[in-house]
Amino acid sequence: MAKQQSKQVDARHYDVLIAPHITEKSMSDEGSVVFKVASEATKPQIKEAVEAIFSKKVASVNTIVSKGKTKRWKGKSYKRSDSKKAIVRLAAGESTIDFTGDI
Repeated sequence: MAKQQSKQVDARHYDVLIAPHITEKSMSDEGSVVFKVASEATKPQIKEAVEAIFSKKVASVNTIVSKGKTKRWKGKSYKRSDSKKAIVRLAAGESTIDFTGDI
């Protein structure tokens, strides 16, 4: 049986969640929020960070790793960096997370 972890905000939670990924498509689905996350972050770490920072109950976490494309500029090739996104589905009855509240 797993031991209960505290839901207090810790500095490591801010290292897991980098930024919200706000697009028309990501905001269209009610009850889910998309975040840009650290490349080494795991699903349990992402769930714990969202629950601690935003005080919302998380139902599930899905992750997507986008591999960086190889591009050319002035005859020289370079590679864009890889990125990782997490689709966080909030539990039933939880309202969505408002990112524009403190602006």
